[in-house]
Amino acid sequence: MNDALPRAHGQDRAPSDHDLADIVHRLAGARVLVLGDIVLDRYVSGTAGRLSPEAPIPVLRPTRSRATLGGAANVALNVASLGGRAILVGVVGDDPAGSEVQALLAASPGIEARLLAIPGRPTTVKTRFLVGAHQLLRLDEETVEPIDTQSAALLLDRFSDALAGAEVVVLSDYAKGVLSDPVLESAIARARAAGRLVVADPKRHDFAAYRGADVLTPNEAEARTATRIDAAEDADAERAGTAALAETGGAAVLVTRSSKGLTLVRRDCPPLHMPTRAREVADVSGAGDTLVAALAAALAAGAALPLAAALANITAGISVAKQGTATVSAEELRAALHLREVVATDQKIVTQQQAMEQVAAWRDSGLRVGFTNGCFDLIHPGHVRLLTQARAACDRLIVGLNTDASVRRLKGPSRPVQSETARATVMASLAPVDLVVLFDEDTPLEMIRALRPDVLVKGADYTVEQVVGADLVQGWGGVVTLVDLEQGYSTTGTIKRMTAGTTAE
Repeated sequence: MNDALPRAHGQDRAPSDHDLADIVHRLAGARVLVLGDIVLDRYVSGTAGRLSPEAPIPVLRPTRSRATLGGAANVALNVASLGGRAILVGVVGDDPAGSEVQALLAASPGIEARLLAIPGRPTTVKTRFLVGAHQLLRLDEETVEPIDTQSAALLLDRFSDALAGAEVVVLSDYAKGVLSDPVLESAIARARAAGRLVVADPKRHDFAAYRGADVLTPNEAEARTATRIDAAEDADAERAGTAALAETGGAAVLVTRSSKGLTLVRRDCPPLHMPTRAREVADVSGAGDTLVAALAAALAAGAALPLAAALANITAGISVAKQGTATVSAEELRAALHLREVVATDQKIVTQQQAMEQVAAWRDSGLRVGFTNGCFDLIHPGHVRLLTQARAACDRLIVGLNTDASVRRLKGPSRPVQSETARATVMASLAPVDLVVLFDEDTPLEMIRALRPDVLVKGADYTVEQVVGADLVQGWGGVVTLVDLEQGYSTTGTIKRMTAGTTAE
């Protein structure tokens, strides 16, 4: 096992979007070397309004065509699209399709191509004929014969020269003859000798060919074929991953399971099952390349494997929503993470009954539940200090928020400045807050009685005797914590300054 594999510190946990966004930011420094089968993907789109008189097949009238990089070249393209730097080593033919691949690579910033053109060997070309989003036919022009000994030696020389410029190596095997047995064995040995992390995307029916790779990324069908274990269910995917791990002697196996997400199996660690993050599926072409590229780039950026896998999962979910072989950009990743933050914020705002159910689940996990309350009309540093210290006193923090009607009774007809929906949304977006629950009473006494918090938090401008619910919490063995407030901040003072047209010093 390669010591270059980044390690997670502490116990595994579901990564936050802040964690993942930090990785996306670091992808700009990722350097990945990709070795494998290069494919030219062509798409011919048109209309089909009648059947052929020669056979019961549609007649396609082409209206447009395009070509994109596929296979190992698509992995490199996705690394570059995510902001990293890719070195691509592979084979093309000395033919027009090979020239087209070279031209597409030359027009792709972020990719350094070190290709070997072999006379007499055709460039692999896949042509898809489409009507709308539906494929009528795919035409594959290729050879699957292993490259000859001389070409293999030249290819490996290019690979060795490129090793110094990358932190992670991806072996992108499409079973087109480039990653022959001698090439695979030598490439893995050279990468390990250079201390490089090796990620292998397999197509072989025998995973032993990838022995020495650190991470193997088979899909469900590939895992089933190689291990003879159906990986459809979580437990079976874990078994298949464990069997594949024994075959390769590596550090981890990541089984990609389409709509069922990912299963990550590692040595001496519990398995991780990650649900898919796809919002819709338009085309799965090239999604595996996108996933491997994101995984490798994240590892190259220093991410621990569970975080890299989580980011790759999101990236693949974006990819399958696009038609044809596609790339995903760092901007799209950041946007997807932001959307998830919004959804997560909405999910923090719950009813009292939902909060009671969540509290029961937290207690079953041995977590201490804290509670504080207020109007929180205009959030200021004093509020942030209160919430931060409240969260530090417990494992999970619930905020009871006065409704608009409750605030009007307490503060007068001109309050609140912001509606309860706006206040709840802002409150739920704050990191220290785990749940927000609205209450319509003048005090949160009934909510405290229902939730039975372990820790009750208020500002130090109160005494313990003045804190609503303090006697209840202390009665069931909880504690009341008074937090020092940030001086000079209050919503009332802010509103007065706004009315007077002045600002805080």
